[in-house]
Order: sequence, then C-alpha cells, then structure tokens
Amino acid sequence: MKSLTDPSQALAAGLAKIRTEFHVPDGFPPNVMATAEAAARRVPDQHAHRTAMPFVTLDPASSTDLDQAFSIEASGSDLLLHYAIADVAWFAEDGGAVDQEAWNRGETLYLPDGKAGLYPPVIAEGAASLLPDGPRPAIVFTVRVAEDGAVKLDGAERAIIKSRAKLAYDSVQPSDLPAGFAELSQRMAANEERRGASRVDPPEQEVEKLADGSFRLSFRPLLESEQDNAALSLAANMAIADAMLAHKTGLFRVMSGPDASQVQRLRNAAQALGLPWPAAIGLRDYQRTLDPADPKQAALMLEIRRAGNGASYQPYQEGVVPWHEAMAATYAHATAPLRRLADRYVVRCALAIANGQPVPQAVTDAFARLPKVMGRSGARASQINHAAIDLAEAVMLQGREGQTFKAVVTDITDHGVRVQLADMAVVANVKASGLSQGDALTLKLVAADPDRRSVVFEPAAAG
Repeated sequence: MKSLTDPSQALAAGLAKIRTEFHVPDGFPPNVMATAEAAARRVPDQHAHRTAMPFVTLDPASSTDLDQAFSIEASGSDLLLHYAIADVAWFAEDGGAVDQEAWNRGETLYLPDGKAGLYPPVIAEGAASLLPDGPRPAIVFTVRVAEDGAVKLDGAERAIIKSRAKLAYDSVQPSDLPAGFAELSQRMAANEERRGASRVDPPEQEVEKLADGSFRLSFRPLLESEQDNAALSLAANMAIADAMLAHKTGLFRVMSGPDASQVQRLRNAAQALGLPWPAAIGLRDYQRTLDPADPKQAALMLEIRRAGNGASYQPYQEGVVPWHEAMAATYAHATAPLRRLADRYVVRCALAIANGQPVPQAVTDAFARLPKVMGRSGARASQINHAAIDLAEAVMLQGREGQTFKAVVTDITDHGVRVQLADMAVVANVKASGLSQGDALTLKLVAADPDRRSVVFEPAAAG
C-alpha cells in the first residue's frame, strides 16, 4: 500500500481527462433533475408499514447510496433473511425523464475523485437510499435459508422500513449485527463448497481518495465483513433467480468456465509459481484453498479470473437453464438497483411473481434490451477503472526514471511478460523473453508519463 505524491496535481488533471475521454456525465440535465425532485416528494401509498422491524445496513463508511438493509430471524432450524432493497421503481416511472436517463447510463460509474450516479442524488442518496435518517420505501424479500444453505424465496412486499444503523465494513463489531448474521454467512459458504462454486475474490488494484484529499494506490483484499455481507446478497440473488426460472421469465447473470486447455495453462502457471496443485484436485476445489495475502497465490488468483470467459446477462429462454459457472448456480442481479439498471427490473419481476401477479409487460420488454445496455456500460466502467489505475501508477512513479525495482513475472504475454512490482501495487507489461511465470527479476524504469497514463520498464542490466 503506497501513498501517491502528486504535488503538480497530475492525478486531478488526469482524472478530468479520463472523464472527458470516456464521456462520464457531469451532473444531470435540468429536466431529469426536475423530474427526480418531484418524484422524491412522492408519498408511498402502496407499501405496508414495517418500521418496527430491526433493519440495519452494512456498506463502505463513505457510501450514501444504500441499496440494501437486512434483518434476520430464526424459523425453527431455518433462518429468515428479510432483505430490503431500495424501491427505485417507485421514483422512476417507465418512460419518464429519470428512466430514460438511466437507460442512457446503465450503471453508476466510479472514479477515485467521485462517481457519476445512475440516478440523481436526490433519489440515489436521498429519497430511495436506505439511510437511517428516516423511513424509506423498499421491496422486502423474505429468503428462507436452510441449515444446509439452500435458499428459497418465501415472499416479497412493498414496505416502509427504517434502518436502525448505518454500519461500516471497517468498523462493524459482531454485537452491531443481527443474531444469525454469522450463521447465515457460514451456511451460504458451506453450501457454496458443497455445490462446487468457484467464486474467488482476488485482491484488486484500487485508487482511493483519503480524507485529507490525497490518494492511495493499493492491492485491497475483501474484509471479512464484506465477505459475510456478500453472502446475504448471494442468498437473495439465488432465491430470486430460482423463482424467476420456475416461472419461465427473468434476466439472469451467466458465465461459462475455463475450458480444458485453459485449466492446463493454469496448472502450468501454478507450477511456475511454485504452488503445488495435485492432479486429483480440480480447479474449483483448488482455487478455494488459495490465500490472497500471499503474493504468488494472489497472482494465480488473478490468472484464474482472467482465464474465465466473462459474465453477461441473458433473458429467460425456453429449454435453457441459465448458469453461472463461478456460482455453480442459477443466479441473478437484484440487490443493487441504485447502481445497476438491470436490478430494478429483476426486482419488479420477483415482486410480481411472489405475489401471484403477472410480470409487467414493460419489465418483460426490458429484459430483451438490457443485455446489450448492461454490456456496454460494464465495458465502459471497466475501461475507466483501468485508466484510473494506469494514471495512478504513472503519477506514483514519475520522477523515478532510471531507478530499479524488484518484480515477479505473473503472466506471459504476446509481446513479453506481465509483472508485479515487489514493493508497490503496480502491474506492468515488459518486453522481455526467456522468462517464466514466477521468475524474479530487476527492472529499470524508463519512463512514467501521467499524461499518457503509461509506464515503461525494461530489464536492468546484470551487474
């Protein structure tokens, strides 16, 4: 983890350039803001009152667009997860200005110095956000989680809720959380292992803005509280996906796994990194043993992620079982409607199904259009993230041209190798030959150009 020295404000200028290059929206058009402000004043009149239920939220400390709140209770040997999802549809009328702008955006775009929201702040960080400063409209899904981690959607309703506390990943204590939180997470983890899920969370490069206005570049593994909280979303998303599939409708998140040749390449990578991988153990079982805190194991985790074929969205098709290889399950995105357009429609679909009502035609029509829209917005979000990281690396290294750095080879590319620096969170491509994965080498920094968002290394001369 390294702080960025940026006396010339190159990072600020570079981020502004990224916003321009990738057409990141700056605010919202006046008609969208006016429509959003009017919508935020709507008084919910189709919602049950559930303010007595002890909901809490768990998110990054700085987050204000809170999609989910939760409460947990026992039901015999089962656990009932009451998962409240922001009722975005209450504020975004089909075909209205807010809705049309959301379709143009697809998802919230995140940069180190701020985000470009999917919805105007008056909705996303105010009227629809499940903050603890007042009652909010939500869709409350009740998910039954059995002792073996099997999930089932027991019901859903529009409801007014009130969060008791805004908990943060980096400071939450077990006593802050509902009884059953840890148990539910353990049940979901055990169920993942039984069904052979291959979901892994390798550390990722991240550029973070600190309270004093400076930035930090790091490899950040998930905190335990984040992993446990993700189990709640997983339970809800799987239960909703199963309900949609049973009713022959819906929009699903799908992904195929590595083929045999890709798995063999991963075995070769593990061998090069000096990581034992017994022939009798398959990829799914092996990758669950990897520790992201170990640099070589983290490098292999990143290789495994790159070996996958990428996730996409797929509407229901007769006779086709939508499958997400990493989850080893039928899976949907429903739990982040303030940040992803598709989730708003999945939530509406599941609400109708749970109450024996027909799925609105507008929702069914949206399912056919959403894969393309979400694919486009997801690609742009990924490009922006990579550009911000490239910028941060160049800023951090600027002025250190001619210095040498220890590194390890993480991958072989068409034109050389990909390396991870040993002492800072920098990944780079280097033109070099005769190297293997896991090899250690010394590099000399040739150039670091924040304007081009590029760094150039070459192998240092021996001696």
